[in-house]
Amino acid sequence: MRSALVYEYPLDQIIAGAKFHQRLDFAAALGELLGICLCGPVGLSSAERPEVIVPVPLHRRRLAARGFNQAAEIAQPVSRRLGLPLRPDACVRVRHTIEQSSLTGRARRRNLVGAFIAGNELAGLRVAIIDDVLTTGSTVRAVAAAVLAAGAADVQVWTVARTCIPAR
Repeated sequence: MRSALVYEYPLDQIIAGAKFHQRLDFAAALGELLGICLCGPVGLSSAERPEVIVPVPLHRRRLAARGFNQAAEIAQPVSRRLGLPLRPDACVRVRHTIEQSSLTGRARRRNLVGAFIAGNELAGLRVAIIDDVLTTGSTVRAVAAAVLAAGAADVQVWTVARTCIPAR
């Protein structure tokens, strides 16, 4: 699990702009930032390097309403910077769910049961899942479970921000 920054002001406003106000330029900048962090001095070792990037998918109804998937928009510059293939269709959100931000941790986990399915094209691969923010980890856990069920060899999670950075 790697996050570039802590989810606090002003980053929270930038992420909200990207996600809810169609600021795709913000999403691209956030992806560049994440890519730089992954390439920096505490970036990925060759042993940690995944083979493919999978953004957290949106359900088709949410994608139609929003017009874009912010995780996929963030993942594009990361993919380019690291020279890794981006597979936005390798995992699909098959069940429409309530917005996670309105739910408690336990409700978030229940909300996502059976929500994702990944394809067998991920079998044997080391996969990096990209999302904008990690809060409880419920979404990325559900996506990771689907990716592992499809046969992925390893799963990493990369986010622009997380709600807190644990003490080391």
